[in-house]
This record gives sequence, C-alpha cells and structure tokens, in this order.
Amino acid sequence: MKSQYTISTYLLDRLHELGIEHIFGVPGDYNLAFLDDVVAHENLKWIGNCNELNAAYAADGYARIKGIAALITTFGVGELSAINGIAGSYAENVPVIQITGTPPTKIMENGEIVHHTLGDGKFDHFSIMYREITVAQTNITPEHAAEEIDRVLRACWNEKRPVHINLPIDVYNKPINKPTEPILYKTILSNKETLDKMLLHANSIINNAKKPVILADFEVDRFHAKENLHQFVEKTGFPIATLSMGKGIFSEKHPQFIGVYTGDVSSPYLRKRIDESDCIISIGVKLTDTITGGFTQGFTKEQVIEIHPYTVKIIDKKYGPVVMQDILKHLSDSIEHRNKDTLDIKPFILESSPFTEEFNPKAQMVTQKRFWQQMYHFLQENDILIVEQGTPFFGSAAIPLPNNTAYVGQPLWGSIGYTLPALLGTQLANLSRRNILIIGDGSFQLTVQELSTILRQNLKPIIFLINNNGYTIERAIHGQNQPYNDIQMWDYTKLANTFGSEEKSLTCKVENEIELAEVLTKINFNMNRLIFVEVVMSQGDQPELLAKLGERFGKQNS
Repeated sequence: MKSQYTISTYLLDRLHELGIEHIFGVPGDYNLAFLDDVVAHENLKWIGNCNELNAAYAADGYARIKGIAALITTFGVGELSAINGIAGSYAENVPVIQITGTPPTKIMENGEIVHHTLGDGKFDHFSIMYREITVAQTNITPEHAAEEIDRVLRACWNEKRPVHINLPIDVYNKPINKPTEPILYKTILSNKETLDKMLLHANSIINNAKKPVILADFEVDRFHAKENLHQFVEKTGFPIATLSMGKGIFSEKHPQFIGVYTGDVSSPYLRKRIDESDCIISIGVKLTDTITGGFTQGFTKEQVIEIHPYTVKIIDKKYGPVVMQDILKHLSDSIEHRNKDTLDIKPFILESSPFTEEFNPKAQMVTQKRFWQQMYHFLQENDILIVEQGTPFFGSAAIPLPNNTAYVGQPLWGSIGYTLPALLGTQLANLSRRNILIIGDGSFQLTVQELSTILRQNLKPIIFLINNNGYTIERAIHGQNQPYNDIQMWDYTKLANTFGSEEKSLTCKVENEIELAEVLTKINFNMNRLIFVEVVMSQGDQPELLAKLGERFGKQNS
C-alpha cells in the first residue's frame, strides 16, 4: 500500500474521473513498475492484449462506446506497434490516451544507447512521429506533472482525438499533490456574440428554404450531440439522412429518416432529395471518398449550412467558437415547424422492403443480399453492431437498424482487422448490451489473436465470420482472380476452442440459409458464452454498394 500520493496515482485517478474503467496494453520493462499501480488501483482493470496494435484497436472500440479510452505500451517497439491504431483514432475523431513508459530520465539525458532505441542516443524520434497523429503530447516531469497531465487529457476530451504521454520509469512514483478541481472544469464555450450572429444568418436561410433537409454524420456521436439532433429533427419536422460513417446516430425507423446518403450510388429518391435541396443543414459531416460514392455528392457549398463541433460555415463565412449542442438547441427553438406534406419525405423503413419483408430461408448458399435480410430480423434494439471494412460495412449500410443501435465501423482509416480487437473494447465498455461482430475471413486473419483475450475476459459477444475465401473488397477494386487476394483456408470453428475451451464458446459453420436461420434462433438461448458462426459464401459475391464502389475506385486508381 502506498503511503504517499504519486504521479502515477494522479494520472490513474484522472483517467477514472473521465469515465475510464479498463486500460489496455502490453507490458514491457519500461512500464512494468507503473503497471503495478494500474493493477492495484481500485477503480481500474488492466486488460493485457496480445500485441500493441490490437491494444490500440481495442482502446478505439472502447472509446466509441464509453467516450474515452487509454492504453499503455513500452517505449519504442511498443508505441510504434500501436501507431497504426492511434492514427485511425486520429482520423476518425476517437479520444484515446496513449501512455508510453520510457527509460529513466538520466539515461535519456546522457544519450546512452539502450534497448528499444535506434542506437543513436536520441530519445525523441518516436515522440516526433506521434506529433502527427495526436492533438497534444507531453513528457512528464516531477515539476510540471499535474498541469501537463490535465492539459493533455483535456485536449483529448475536447477535441476527441488521441494524445501521447511519455512517463519515465523513474518519474511515475514521485510525490505530487492530489487534484483540487475537476479535470473538465475548463470546457469550450460558445462566444455569445458570434453565436447570435450565426443564428441570425442561419435562420434567415432556413426559414426561406422550400426544401430543407438535414444531413448528419459521425461528429454528432463523437461530440455527444445525439439528443440535441433528435430534438432538432422533431421540432423542425425536416427530413434527415446520415452518411454511413454516422449510421445509427438517429433512429432509422423514425418517420422523418430518409436513408443513408452515398452520393450518386444512393437510391434515386434520396440522391434527388439531398442534391436538389435549397438548404442542406449539414451536422457533423466529413465528406470522404468511401462514404460519398467516390466524391459524387451532387451539392455545392452554396446549398449548405455546415455545422461542426465548434464552428459553423455558411458558404464562405465562418463562425466560431460556437458549440454544436448550443447551435442545435437555439435552432430548435427558433425555426418554424414544417408540415411533412410540404417536405417530400419518404421514410427509409418503407423504402427498405426487400430487407424488412418476412424472410423465408431456402436450402441454398447464403448470399450477401439474403444474409443482410436475415440480419435485419436478427438485430435487436440496443445492440452494438461492429462491421469490418469490406463486405460487412457496405452490406450493412442498406438495412434499417433497430432503435438505439450503436454502429461501429472504420470507413475513413479502413485498417482491415480493426474490428475484432475493437469488439473487445466495445464489449468491455458496456457489458449489458449484445455485441455483434461481422467480419470477413481476410480481416480476421490479421488480428485473430485477440479472440483469446475476449475469451480470457469471459466475454460473450456474437461473431459472424464471412468465409468467402479472401480479400473481397480488394477483388472488387482490382485483381479479381489474382493470387495476392487469396488467403490460406483455416478451420475457423476450431479457433475458439484452441484459444479457450469448449465451455466458453459455441461454434458452428453454416453453408445455406436454413442452417443460418436455425443458428440465429439458437443464439438467443445460448447467450451465456461466446458465439462464433462461420458463414460460407461465394468468393465473387459482393454487396451491391461495394460492387459499384469497387469498380469506381479501380478506375480512379488506374
């Protein structure tokens, strides 16, 4: 038991204050003593991962559900192993705190050549690398530990992006005073004068618009504005669409929800309704290639009021700081409600009849289209659905999600293999919700080790592995029959027992619709252990959206 309050305790207490209950990572000699304090902390649980990249992916998944996450690695080899995952969190606005245990201060000051370095006596190489993919960085010293820890953690919370903390192995146990004020007492506030000017400008455009529409995306979720968005939609009566990166942030069965916009590969109605609107209220949107049909959105900036977490842009006029929640609240109070009959609203749920109609399984191979019909009926309210970048992500875009479904994908960074470790994080972030992972065989082989951690933690997710013999998204883009898109066939259903035990998992392989239907029925009676279902599909079968985008990206890359 520690007799004094130390820097490590201060840092760990601040992490818990932000809502963190689990810390991911891999031990190494430069963080081992610090990990003793992690294990001893009464409000935190250590989750050891198979490698640092998987730890970063798991932290990313945890943060998407919990709001923020942390991982601990050792210097050099550990932090560089995690760097791809941290870059993905940066790209997609996920707040992850990367803590690196470093060599002792004296060794670094003297430039000694020690292990896990490049052998040149310099110790800032890796910190420099991290500057490109984090919004704040610090090297903890005894003199400024409290203020530096708080500065970096606030930046992570406010900007929803990763930060990097170097904690020398001889500094973690130095004494420090306990915090005297809450970590988040300094928050970003709207400038009232700027907010008033922006509202006047926006209101004049919106109230004069004949065909207003709301287009929302993932920043609404990251910056905790979903309730504000819902209130805004209800009060205005306007139709709302999302992009696939923000799928699930608004009820997809709501009568005002008109679909998931994907540029010129959207349904004809949705494309026309968005592209020809005279006022698109864009909320938390980042227009990327994979979610706009390859930048085929058919509107211009002159049609858009662009609302982001702390700024608003109306054509070429930019306002800030103005906070998204404040903007939506004030707009909700000031904009006149419109009658739905004047707004050309075709609810997504009514336009999705191929998926929502009663499903009758047949003794035939499962296809992408029919698989997602079955998934529509299997999903429940409050599920967490994690979809790998590939056939799962593009297939799931077409189906209406149940209310309050959390949808986790990575369409911007698109690092295949991300979702299996991310599942570990999402499940730990909320143990009361069903966590359902849908992942392709190629992606699964990249990060399969983390299945063992999921079993080790006695977690009970549902995993559907799509076995279509290789890299389908790559085949869709280029090299349909090239060997570089092939993978070794594994006996997937034996892996769960290899990593754990038969008591901890239920595994099965299905090769037709009837078998899959039987398994889906059985799952609801076996939620006391991990469920692993291998679904065999044809190698060339692709969701319609992926086939269209693959052809387009292939041409762009040639």
